[in-house]
Amino acid sequence: MSLKARIGDDMKAALRAKESQRLSAIRLLLAAIKQREVDERKELTDADVLAVIEKMLKQRRDSIAQYEAAGRKDLADAEAFEIDVLSGYMPQQASDAEIAAEVSAAIAATGAQGMADMGKVMAGLKAKLAGRADMAKVSAAVKAKLAGQ
Repeated sequence: MSLKARIGDDMKAALRAKESQRLSAIRLLLAAIKQREVDERKELTDADVLAVIEKMLKQRRDSIAQYEAAGRKDLADAEAFEIDVLSGYMPQQASDAEIAAEVSAAIAATGAQGMADMGKVMAGLKAKLAGRADMAKVSAAVKAKLAGQ
C-alpha cells in the first residue's frame, strides 16, 4: 500500500472515530500533497510524499519556536500534536551514531578536504538520509567533521 493510500485510510479512520484534531492534521497533509500534485501535474511517489511531510514538519517546528517565544502555549501545543501525527508517516529515524558513520563514509567517498567540498558531501548524504534524519543536524555534523580535518 502506498503512503498516500495509507494517509487516506487514516483520514477515514479518524473521521469514523470522531478525532477532530487528528482529522484536521491529516486533511492538511492531504491538501499539501494534492497541491503539489496539481502544481507538478503528476502523481507523487512515496519519496515525494515524504518530502512534503518533511517540509511540513520543519514548518511546524519553526512555528512552535515562534509561538513559545510569544508565550502562546495553546498554539504551540496544537503544532506539537500535528508534529506527532505527521511523524507517524516518517520512516524510522537514524541514530546519531548512524548519522556520524554516514558522514564519515560520505567524506571518504568524495575525498572532501575542507569546507569548500561540503556541497558534494551533502549531496550524497541527502540521497541516503532523506526522510530518516534532520538534514540540519546532518549539515552540522558534516561542518564539524570537515572543520576538524
